[in-house]
Parts: sequence; structure tokens; C-alpha cells
Amino acid sequence: MLKIEAINCYLGGVPVLHDLSLELRHGEVLCLLGRNGAGKTTTLRAIMGLVPPRSGRIALNDETISGLPAHHVPGKRIAYVPQGRRLFAEMTVMENLQIGLMTRNTGKPALDTVLEMFPVLRERLNQISGTLSGGEQQMLAMARALCTQPQVLLLDEPTEGLMPSMIAAIRESVSALREAGVSTLLVEQRVEAVLPVADRVAFMENGRLRDVVGVDELRENPAMIEHYVGVGMAGQSET
Repeated sequence: MLKIEAINCYLGGVPVLHDLSLELRHGEVLCLLGRNGAGKTTTLRAIMGLVPPRSGRIALNDETISGLPAHHVPGKRIAYVPQGRRLFAEMTVMENLQIGLMTRNTGKPALDTVLEMFPVLRERLNQISGTLSGGEQQMLAMARALCTQPQVLLLDEPTEGLMPSMIAAIRESVSALREAGVSTLLVEQRVEAVLPVADRVAFMENGRLRDVVGVDELRENPAMIEHYVGVGMAGQSET
């Protein structure tokens, strides 16, 4: 479905991604793990055209999308929820959602779907987004992205700073999207927060892909997490 083929990306003239190849399959949740600075966020930004690869190829359903202007990528039904949410804090919940709806000219069916997934937002449509709780803001950021009716969703640290109940709600949303056939590439640091919903885990180190394993295999060999992430599964808080 989504294929990254030997891409090399630079930031300020410094190489960040080195011959990175990765495949996201239809309807799967692929978790991207690694220490800070491993290149995880740059990978997501490369997919979105925000950090254009100098070489290599990114393709969606065999159509090359690397090289497209960044504002054209969402039109290919790829949605991105960046770390920190980046909502329009002075605007209402509904106004933020309308921005998502306008991206691909989706309408009421898309809005109804996201409000069914995140019912708390229906109660907050006229509330200023900046006054929402952290968990509600994360839900809004995801809902705004899902208003584009994506086939691929990129999530960067969606559970950061959230209480366990909100983390569980985000997990449930990701699981529901998988059931709907949406493919999710998920960057996280909280291993135990995402393993229950992940199908496979890809480990990055110094801008390179080191290994891709199924979750069952990872549970049998948890030392991989300590090696690549720097913390063992036992050191993760239960959520």
C-alpha cells in the first residue's frame, strides 16, 4: 500500500534518513519505535512532502507521491496528526473540523463519522479549542485529520502527556480505524500504550531501519525494545 523505497533525507544539509525502506500494509497498525533523534518524525514528514527526499521513492498504491508539493499529499488520502496537535487554538472545535472537511471537500457524512468516534466533541462544537483538555485536544486533532477520510493515517506521539483513560480512548480509535481498513503508521515512545493495537513494530536507529517484527515476536524477545528504545517493557507504565 504505502511504500518507502531507499529514501535519503536531509535537514539543513545534514543527512537524517539513510536509504530508509519501509512498507505499510493495508489495514494494519505499524508502530515506529526508536530513541529521540532516530528519524521517526522525519519519516512522517517525508511522507507528507514536508521534508522532500533527495533520492529514493515514496509510493501509495504504486503511485509515486514523493516530489508532490506538500499541500497536494492530503489529497491522496494521507492524513497527518503531528506531535503537539497544532490545532487553531483560538478557533472553535467546529471551525477546526471544517478545515479538515475542506481539505478534500468531504461533507456531513465525514463529520458524522468522526463525531460518532469522538462523541465528546459533539458536546464541544462551539467551544474554543484552546480551552479543551489535553486528551480532548488530541481527539480533535485526530478527528480533524479523519475528516479527510484518509486511507493512511500518520500519528506522531498521540499519547504524549495523556492520562491512562485518554490513552485507552486513543487506542480504541486506532483499532476502530483498522477495522474500517485505514492503515496507521504510529510513532510512539510509550511502548505499552501502543503494543495492544500494533500489528508490527519497526525499529529505527540513527536514521536507519534496523528491524521490523510482529508484536508476538516482540513479546517473546522484549530485549529488542530495551536495545532500540532504551527502556524495557517492564519499565513502561501500565495503561
